[in-house]
Amino acid sequence: MNRLVSLISGVIFGAGLVISEMINPDKVLGFLDLFGNWDPSLAFVMIGALVVSSPLFHIIKNKEKPLSAEKFNYSNSKNINNRLIIGSVLFGTGWGLSGLCPGPAITSLALLNIYSATFVVAMFVGFYLVKFFNLDNRI
Repeated sequence: MNRLVSLISGVIFGAGLVISEMINPDKVLGFLDLFGNWDPSLAFVMIGALVVSSPLFHIIKNKEKPLSAEKFNYSNSKNINNRLIIGSVLFGTGWGLSGLCPGPAITSLALLNIYSATFVVAMFVGFYLVKFFNLDNRI
């Protein structure tokens, strides 16, 4: 049952990314170009996501456990540390330079986009290098 819920959630998420064109790097870069040819359309995607998710978070926040898992899996940490800052800077820089982040990049693989495929390969190489050089414990 849990795998079916995950599959359905992933398909809905991927469809949303395709419909909103968040898999199009030019669309994302246009949104990030505040002082050039700014495209505000992705702001409506984000607002729509908040409109849907905010009431649901409010409804489930006092539940003992989710419907399809043994427990909620989230962090209560409010610490701002080097790992968080460096990771945020790297993520934002990569997103700003390429116009892709992991979800949309993986989703756009279905369109056989070589740009997205290159991004995903580089992303997994980065994951491997962090583990190989044990960087996640040094920061």
